[in-house]
Amino acid sequence: MTVRVLLVDDQPLLRTGFKLILEAEPDVAVVGEAGDGGHAVELTRTLLPDVVLMDVRMPGMDGIEATRRIVRDPSAHRPRVLVLTTFDLDEYIVEALRGGASGFLLKDVPPEELVAAIRVVAKGEAIVAPSVTRRLLDRFASRLPPVSDTPPPGVSHLTEREREVLRLMARGLSNSEIAAQLVVSETTVKTHVGNVLAKLDLRDRVQAVVFAYENGLVHPGAGLT
Repeated sequence: MTVRVLLVDDQPLLRTGFKLILEAEPDVAVVGEAGDGGHAVELTRTLLPDVVLMDVRMPGMDGIEATRRIVRDPSAHRPRVLVLTTFDLDEYIVEALRGGASGFLLKDVPPEELVAAIRVVAKGEAIVAPSVTRRLLDRFASRLPPVSDTPPPGVSHLTEREREVLRLMARGLSNSEIAAQLVVSETTVKTHVGNVLAKLDLRDRVQAVVFAYENGLVHPGAGLT
């Protein structure tokens, strides 16, 4: 199966570089390019990409608003959005994730990691770089809405171990790191992650991380214990 990719970046040189990398892969095809968010939304409807590789800061409509529109468009086929960023744009990423992005990469990502991330996202999974997630959410979670005294819907249905897994996910740990922390197998962790997503009606791991911060299950700066 060929993964259809739409490249969205206001810098033609970067788009060319990404295109060269992706088209060297037998199972990836670049079906179009856009230099701003508005054009990206239009092309998503006509070209039907599987994955939209989305820049954040662009003229006109930025990547955050474009992500929201693409993900929420009832007429669209619901492609996955993979956001590109740099550390100096950290503040935009929480909004991108809340807007429905399936993950994010740094613009200096090695070519092999870019290709691997696109394949993972195309399968319906999420890309969360643990160390980057920890830094982002610890820094910006304080800007999220105030925590309610009422437990968020669904949390009461989680087992204690599932809540523990959710907290560790939100702190940026990968499945293998969670397994080591809890002294269980990685397969067991994957099962717990799946149960958490199903019980909370969340699309993927990225939404689970944002959910945990928004609902006060973890707090900015919380250490691992």
